[in-house]
Amino acid sequence: MKPGILLVMLCLVTASASWNAFAGDGHDHGDEGSAPVGGNGPRRLPDGSVFLPKPAQRQIGVRTLVTEAGELPRTVALAGKVVMDPNAGGKVQALVAGRLEAGPRGLPGVGQTVKKGEVLAYVVPSAGQIERSNQMAQLAELQAAKVLAEKRVARLKELADTVPRKEIEAAESELASLAARATAVGAGLSNRDALVAPVAGVIASSNAVAGQVVDARELVFEIVDPKRLRVEALAYDADTAIDVAGASVAVGEQRVRLDFLGAARSLREQALPLAFGAAGDSLARFAVGQPVEVFVQTRSTLQGVSVPAGSVLKNPANQIIVWVKTAPERFEPRTVTIAPLDGANVAVTSGLAAGERVATNAATLINQIR
Repeated sequence: MKPGILLVMLCLVTASASWNAFAGDGHDHGDEGSAPVGGNGPRRLPDGSVFLPKPAQRQIGVRTLVTEAGELPRTVALAGKVVMDPNAGGKVQALVAGRLEAGPRGLPGVGQTVKKGEVLAYVVPSAGQIERSNQMAQLAELQAAKVLAEKRVARLKELADTVPRKEIEAAESELASLAARATAVGAGLSNRDALVAPVAGVIASSNAVAGQVVDARELVFEIVDPKRLRVEALAYDADTAIDVAGASVAVGEQRVRLDFLGAARSLREQALPLAFGAAGDSLARFAVGQPVEVFVQTRSTLQGVSVPAGSVLKNPANQIIVWVKTAPERFEPRTVTIAPLDGANVAVTSGLAAGERVATNAATLINQIR
Protein backbone atom coordinates (compact mmCIF):
# COMPACT_ATOMS: atom_id res chain seq x y z
CA MET A 1 0.00 0.00 0.00
CA LYS A 2 1.29 3.38 -0.90
CA PRO A 3 2.29 5.75 1.96
CA GLY A 4 -0.15 8.52 0.78
CA ILE A 5 -3.14 6.22 0.81
CA LEU A 6 -2.21 4.92 4.27
CA LEU A 7 -2.01 8.46 5.61
CA VAL A 8 -5.50 9.32 4.29
CA MET A 9 -7.01 6.22 5.91
CA LEU A 10 -5.43 7.06 9.27
CA CYS A 11 -6.92 10.57 9.15
CA LEU A 12 -10.40 9.20 8.44
CA VAL A 13 -10.24 6.74 11.35
CA THR A 14 -9.05 9.48 13.73
CA ALA A 15 -11.94 11.83 12.69
CA SER A 16 -14.53 9.06 13.11
CA ALA A 17 -13.26 8.27 16.61
CA SER A 18 -13.41 11.95 17.60
CA TRP A 19 -16.98 12.30 16.30
CA ASN A 20 -18.21 9.20 18.19
CA ALA A 21 -16.59 10.45 21.35
CA PHE A 22 -18.71 13.65 21.31
CA ALA A 23 -21.99 12.04 20.09
CA GLY A 24 -24.44 10.56 22.60
CA ASP A 25 -26.56 7.45 22.32
CA GLY A 26 -28.53 7.49 19.13
CA HIS A 27 -26.50 10.49 17.90
CA ASP A 28 -28.82 12.85 19.98
CA HIS A 29 -27.49 16.38 19.89
CA GLY A 30 -28.94 17.39 23.24
CA ASP A 31 -27.57 20.93 23.28
CA GLU A 32 -29.50 21.89 20.17
CA GLY A 33 -32.90 23.44 20.94
CA SER A 34 -32.67 23.23 24.79
CA ALA A 35 -34.17 26.24 26.62
CA PRO A 36 -31.75 28.32 28.63
CA VAL A 37 -32.25 28.44 32.39
CA GLY A 38 -33.55 31.79 33.63
CA GLY A 39 -33.85 34.34 30.86
CA ASN A 40 -35.94 37.50 30.63
CA GLY A 41 -39.40 35.88 30.38
CA PRO A 42 -42.12 36.07 33.09
CA ARG A 43 -41.59 33.37 35.70
CA ARG A 44 -42.30 32.43 39.29
CA LEU A 45 -39.23 32.75 41.50
CA PRO A 46 -38.29 30.19 44.19
CA ASP A 47 -39.52 32.47 47.01
CA GLY A 48 -43.02 32.65 45.46
CA SER A 49 -42.69 36.11 43.94
CA VAL A 50 -43.09 36.76 40.22
CA PHE A 51 -40.57 38.26 37.86
CA LEU A 52 -42.45 40.24 35.19
CA PRO A 53 -40.43 42.30 32.68
CA LYS A 54 -41.66 45.75 31.68
CA PRO A 55 -42.61 44.72 28.09
CA ALA A 56 -44.75 41.92 29.50
CA GLN A 57 -46.37 44.31 31.99
CA ARG A 58 -47.36 46.63 29.17
CA GLN A 59 -48.61 43.74 27.07
CA ILE A 60 -51.03 42.39 29.70
CA GLY A 61 -51.97 45.87 30.96
CA VAL A 62 -50.69 45.79 34.52
CA ARG A 63 -51.83 48.72 36.68
CA THR A 64 -51.00 49.41 40.30
CA LEU A 65 -52.53 51.53 43.04
CA VAL A 66 -50.78 53.18 45.96
CA THR A 67 -52.66 52.18 49.10
CA GLU A 68 -53.82 54.58 51.79
CA ALA A 69 -54.80 53.56 55.31
CA GLY A 70 -57.68 55.21 57.11
CA GLU A 71 -60.97 54.83 58.93
CA LEU A 72 -63.38 52.82 56.79
CA PRO A 73 -67.08 52.21 57.50
CA ARG A 74 -67.90 48.80 58.90
CA THR A 75 -69.99 47.09 56.21
CA VAL A 76 -72.50 44.26 56.27
CA ALA A 77 -73.23 42.28 53.08
CA LEU A 78 -76.92 41.35 52.77
CA ALA A 79 -78.75 39.21 50.24
CA GLY A 80 -81.37 41.19 48.35
CA LYS A 81 -83.38 41.37 45.17
CA VAL A 82 -84.75 44.01 42.81
CA VAL A 83 -88.45 44.81 43.28
CA MET A 84 -90.86 47.20 41.60
CA ASP A 85 -91.93 50.52 43.07
CA PRO A 86 -95.57 50.04 44.14
CA ASN A 87 -96.37 53.49 42.76
CA ALA A 88 -94.69 52.89 39.39
CA GLY A 89 -95.55 49.27 38.66
CA GLY A 90 -98.62 47.12 38.58
CA LYS A 91 -100.18 43.79 37.75
CA VAL A 92 -102.96 43.19 35.26
CA GLN A 93 -105.29 40.37 36.33
CA ALA A 94 -108.51 38.99 34.90
CA LEU A 95 -111.64 39.77 36.92
CA VAL A 96 -113.67 36.96 35.35
CA ALA A 97 -112.86 33.62 33.82
CA GLY A 98 -112.96 33.58 30.06
CA ARG A 99 -111.07 33.57 26.77
CA LEU A 100 -108.41 36.16 25.88
CA GLU A 101 -108.76 38.36 22.83
CA ALA A 102 -106.23 40.85 21.50
CA GLY A 103 -106.58 44.54 22.23
CA PRO A 104 -106.60 47.40 19.70
CA ARG A 105 -102.82 47.07 19.16
CA GLY A 106 -102.70 43.30 19.55
CA LEU A 107 -101.37 41.44 22.53
CA PRO A 108 -98.34 43.33 23.93
CA GLY A 109 -95.03 41.51 24.29
CA VAL A 110 -92.32 41.82 26.90
CA GLY A 111 -90.32 45.03 26.60
CA GLN A 112 -93.15 46.92 24.90
CA THR A 113 -93.95 50.37 26.25
CA VAL A 114 -97.55 50.99 27.27
CA LYS A 115 -99.45 54.02 28.54
CA LYS A 116 -101.66 54.31 31.58
CA GLY A 117 -105.27 53.40 30.73
CA GLU A 118 -104.35 51.61 27.49
CA VAL A 119 -106.42 48.49 26.72
CA LEU A 120 -104.02 45.56 26.53
CA ALA A 121 -106.47 42.72 25.92
CA TYR A 122 -110.06 41.59 26.38
CA VAL A 123 -111.51 38.68 28.33
CA VAL A 124 -114.69 37.20 26.88
CA PRO A 125 -116.54 35.77 29.89
CA SER A 126 -117.20 32.06 29.79
CA ALA A 127 -120.76 30.86 30.50
CA GLY A 128 -122.41 27.44 30.49
CA GLN A 129 -124.76 26.42 27.72
CA ILE A 130 -127.80 26.31 30.02
CA GLU A 131 -127.01 29.70 31.54
CA ARG A 132 -126.52 31.25 28.12
CA SER A 133 -129.77 29.73 26.84
CA ASN A 134 -131.66 31.14 29.81
CA GLN A 135 -130.20 34.60 29.14
CA MET A 136 -131.18 34.43 25.47
CA ALA A 137 -134.74 33.34 26.39
CA GLN A 138 -135.01 36.18 28.88
CA LEU A 139 -133.77 38.63 26.27
CA ALA A 140 -136.41 37.41 23.79
CA GLU A 141 -139.16 37.86 26.37
CA LEU A 142 -137.99 41.38 27.18
CA GLN A 143 -137.81 42.35 23.52
CA ALA A 144 -141.39 41.04 22.93
CA ALA A 145 -142.68 42.92 25.98
CA LYS A 146 -140.90 46.03 24.76
CA VAL A 147 -142.70 45.84 21.39
CA LEU A 148 -146.08 45.57 23.14
CA ALA A 149 -145.21 48.47 25.43
CA GLU A 150 -144.29 50.64 22.44
CA LYS A 151 -147.65 49.92 20.78
CA ARG A 152 -149.54 50.67 24.01
CA VAL A 153 -147.75 54.00 24.43
CA ALA A 154 -148.58 54.91 20.84
CA ARG A 155 -152.30 54.17 21.37
CA LEU A 156 -152.44 56.13 24.61
CA LYS A 157 -150.86 59.13 22.97
CA GLU A 158 -153.51 59.04 20.22
CA LEU A 159 -156.16 59.17 22.96
CA ALA A 160 -154.39 61.81 24.94
CA ASP A 161 -157.53 63.99 25.14
CA THR A 162 -159.60 61.25 26.83
CA VAL A 163 -156.92 59.26 28.73
CA PRO A 164 -155.47 60.61 31.98
CA ARG A 165 -151.91 61.88 31.76
CA LYS A 166 -150.72 59.54 34.53
CA GLU A 167 -151.57 56.43 32.47
CA ILE A 168 -149.47 57.69 29.57
CA GLU A 169 -146.55 58.40 31.90
CA ALA A 170 -146.87 54.95 33.49
CA ALA A 171 -146.78 53.32 30.05
CA GLU A 172 -143.73 55.35 29.02
CA SER A 173 -141.96 54.40 32.27
CA GLU A 174 -142.69 50.71 31.70
CA LEU A 175 -141.33 50.98 28.14
CA ALA A 176 -138.11 52.61 29.36
CA SER A 177 -137.70 49.89 32.01
CA LEU A 178 -138.12 47.09 29.47
CA ALA A 179 -135.62 48.74 27.12
CA ALA A 180 -133.02 49.09 29.89
CA ARG A 181 -133.46 45.47 31.01
CA ALA A 182 -133.12 44.20 27.44
CA THR A 183 -129.95 46.24 26.97
CA ALA A 184 -128.46 44.88 30.20
CA VAL A 185 -129.18 41.25 29.32
CA GLY A 186 -127.86 41.74 25.79
CA ALA A 187 -124.66 43.31 27.12
CA GLY A 188 -124.20 40.35 29.43
CA LEU A 189 -124.23 38.03 26.44
CA SER A 190 -121.72 40.01 24.36
CA ASN A 191 -119.81 42.07 26.92
CA ARG A 192 -115.99 41.77 27.21
CA ASP A 193 -113.84 42.58 30.25
CA ALA A 194 -111.12 45.04 29.21
CA LEU A 195 -107.66 44.52 30.71
CA VAL A 196 -106.31 48.06 31.19
CA ALA A 197 -102.75 49.13 32.05
CA PRO A 198 -102.83 50.61 35.59
CA VAL A 199 -99.58 52.58 35.11
CA ALA A 200 -97.30 53.68 32.31
CA GLY A 201 -94.18 51.61 31.83
CA VAL A 202 -92.76 48.52 30.15
CA ILE A 203 -94.26 45.04 29.97
CA ALA A 204 -92.04 43.02 32.33
CA SER A 205 -93.84 39.70 31.92
CA SER A 206 -96.62 38.44 29.70
CA ASN A 207 -98.67 35.28 30.08
CA ALA A 208 -101.11 36.04 27.27
CA VAL A 209 -101.71 34.08 24.06
CA ALA A 210 -104.61 34.68 21.70
CA GLY A 211 -107.46 32.32 22.52
CA GLN A 212 -106.03 31.39 25.91
CA VAL A 213 -108.55 30.57 28.66
CA VAL A 214 -107.79 32.31 31.94
CA ASP A 215 -109.30 32.05 35.40
CA ALA A 216 -110.47 34.90 37.56
CA ARG A 217 -107.60 36.74 39.36
CA GLU A 218 -105.02 35.10 37.09
CA LEU A 219 -101.96 37.28 36.37
CA VAL A 220 -101.85 38.17 32.68
CA PHE A 221 -99.40 41.11 32.45
CA GLU A 222 -96.87 42.75 34.75
CA ILE A 223 -95.83 46.36 34.12
CA VAL A 224 -92.83 48.17 35.61
CA ASP A 225 -91.12 51.51 35.20
CA PRO A 226 -87.37 50.73 34.77
CA LYS A 227 -86.46 54.17 36.07
CA ARG A 228 -88.22 53.61 39.38
CA LEU A 229 -87.05 50.27 40.73
CA ARG A 230 -86.17 49.41 44.31
CA VAL A 231 -83.94 46.96 46.14
CA GLU A 232 -85.11 44.90 49.07
CA ALA A 233 -82.60 43.21 51.40
CA LEU A 234 -83.11 40.88 54.36
CA ALA A 235 -81.29 41.70 57.62
CA TYR A 236 -81.14 38.95 60.22
CA ASP A 237 -79.79 41.37 62.81
CA ALA A 238 -82.38 43.95 63.84
CA ASP A 239 -79.64 46.36 64.96
CA THR A 240 -78.58 46.77 61.32
CA ALA A 241 -81.86 48.54 60.54
CA ILE A 242 -81.14 51.33 63.05
CA ASP A 243 -77.47 51.78 62.14
CA VAL A 244 -77.63 52.32 58.36
CA ALA A 245 -75.35 55.13 57.16
CA GLY A 246 -75.36 54.22 53.47
CA ALA A 247 -75.71 51.33 51.05
CA SER A 248 -74.66 50.29 47.57
CA VAL A 249 -74.72 47.46 45.06
CA ALA A 250 -71.88 46.61 42.70
CA VAL A 251 -72.33 46.33 38.93
CA GLY A 252 -69.06 44.98 37.60
CA GLU A 253 -66.43 47.46 38.69
CA GLN A 254 -68.97 50.24 39.21
CA ARG A 255 -70.94 51.00 42.33
CA VAL A 256 -74.58 52.09 42.48
CA ARG A 257 -75.36 54.13 45.54
CA LEU A 258 -78.63 53.35 47.32
CA ASP A 259 -80.83 55.49 49.57
CA PHE A 260 -82.26 53.84 52.67
CA LEU A 261 -86.06 54.14 52.57
CA GLY A 262 -86.99 52.27 55.71
CA ALA A 263 -87.32 48.93 57.46
CA ALA A 264 -90.37 46.75 57.89
CA ARG A 265 -91.91 46.12 61.28
CA SER A 266 -92.70 42.46 60.66
CA LEU A 267 -90.36 39.55 60.01
CA ARG A 268 -90.23 37.68 56.73
CA GLU A 269 -88.38 34.36 56.68
CA GLN A 270 -87.09 35.23 60.16
CA ALA A 271 -85.44 38.37 58.79
CA LEU A 272 -86.27 42.07 58.68
CA PRO A 273 -86.84 43.47 55.15
CA LEU A 274 -84.98 46.71 54.35
CA ALA A 275 -86.08 48.90 51.43
CA PHE A 276 -83.62 50.92 49.33
CA GLY A 277 -84.05 53.26 46.37
CA ALA A 278 -81.67 54.83 43.88
CA ALA A 279 -81.49 58.24 42.28
CA GLY A 280 -82.35 58.55 38.60
CA ASP A 281 -82.28 55.41 36.47
CA SER A 282 -79.30 53.79 38.22
CA LEU A 283 -81.22 50.52 38.64
CA ALA A 284 -82.61 50.48 35.08
CA ARG A 285 -80.08 47.81 34.06
CA PHE A 286 -81.56 45.34 36.58
CA ALA A 287 -84.62 43.12 36.17
CA VAL A 288 -87.42 42.66 38.68
CA GLY A 289 -86.62 39.68 40.89
CA GLN A 290 -82.90 39.72 40.06
CA PRO A 291 -80.81 38.74 43.12
CA VAL A 292 -78.20 41.27 44.21
CA GLU A 293 -75.79 41.66 47.09
CA VAL A 294 -76.39 44.82 49.09
CA PHE A 295 -73.49 46.35 51.01
CA VAL A 296 -74.84 48.30 53.98
CA GLN A 297 -72.39 50.73 55.58
CA THR A 298 -72.94 51.30 59.29
CA ARG A 299 -71.94 54.29 61.40
CA SER A 300 -69.14 52.36 63.13
CA THR A 301 -65.68 52.28 61.52
CA LEU A 302 -62.61 50.08 61.31
CA GLN A 303 -58.95 50.69 60.46
CA GLY A 304 -57.93 49.33 57.08
CA VAL A 305 -56.82 49.86 53.50
CA SER A 306 -59.27 50.12 50.62
CA VAL A 307 -58.33 48.14 47.49
CA PRO A 308 -60.36 47.18 44.39
CA ALA A 309 -62.21 43.90 44.65
CA GLY A 310 -60.39 42.64 41.52
CA SER A 311 -57.06 42.82 43.37
CA VAL A 312 -58.08 40.18 45.90
CA LEU A 313 -57.25 36.63 44.76
CA LYS A 314 -56.49 33.22 46.23
CA ASN A 315 -53.27 31.22 46.13
CA PRO A 316 -53.01 27.42 45.69
CA ALA A 317 -53.36 27.05 49.47
CA ASN A 318 -56.77 28.84 49.26
CA GLN A 319 -55.42 31.84 51.16
CA ILE A 320 -56.58 35.36 50.32
CA ILE A 321 -53.74 37.35 48.76
CA VAL A 322 -52.94 40.56 46.91
CA TRP A 323 -49.95 41.17 44.65
CA VAL A 324 -47.64 43.96 45.81
CA LYS A 325 -45.11 45.54 43.45
CA THR A 326 -41.83 45.54 45.41
CA ALA A 327 -39.52 46.32 42.46
CA PRO A 328 -39.96 47.62 38.92
CA GLU A 329 -40.17 44.05 37.59
CA ARG A 330 -41.07 42.05 40.68
CA PHE A 331 -44.40 41.29 42.36
CA GLU A 332 -44.75 39.67 45.76
CA PRO A 333 -47.89 37.89 47.10
CA ARG A 334 -49.19 39.09 50.46
CA THR A 335 -51.58 37.08 52.59
CA VAL A 336 -54.27 39.45 53.89
CA THR A 337 -57.56 39.50 55.75
CA ILE A 338 -60.44 41.43 54.22
CA ALA A 339 -63.86 42.78 55.08
CA PRO A 340 -66.67 43.91 52.72
CA LEU A 341 -66.77 47.62 51.88
CA ASP A 342 -68.99 48.67 48.96
CA GLY A 343 -68.92 45.89 46.40
CA ALA A 344 -66.44 47.54 44.06
CA ASN A 345 -63.79 47.78 46.81
CA VAL A 346 -62.87 45.72 49.85
CA ALA A 347 -61.23 46.69 53.12
CA VAL A 348 -57.89 45.00 53.89
CA THR A 349 -57.64 44.87 57.67
CA SER A 350 -54.24 43.17 58.00
CA GLY A 351 -51.28 42.10 55.88
CA LEU A 352 -50.96 45.32 53.88
CA ALA A 353 -49.39 48.63 54.83
CA ALA A 354 -50.13 52.11 53.55
CA GLY A 355 -47.97 53.34 50.67
CA GLU A 356 -47.48 49.95 49.02
CA ARG A 357 -48.34 49.42 45.35
CA VAL A 358 -51.05 46.83 44.81
CA ALA A 359 -51.70 45.32 41.38
CA THR A 360 -55.23 46.10 40.16
CA ASN A 361 -55.61 45.41 36.44
CA ALA A 362 -54.20 42.04 35.29
CA ALA A 363 -53.78 40.81 38.87
CA THR A 364 -55.41 37.54 37.82
CA LEU A 365 -52.82 37.08 35.04
CA ILE A 366 -49.97 37.69 37.49
CA ASN A 367 -51.43 35.03 39.77
CA GLN A 368 -51.36 32.50 36.90
CA ILE A 369 -47.64 32.85 36.14
CA ARG A 370 -45.72 29.70 37.03
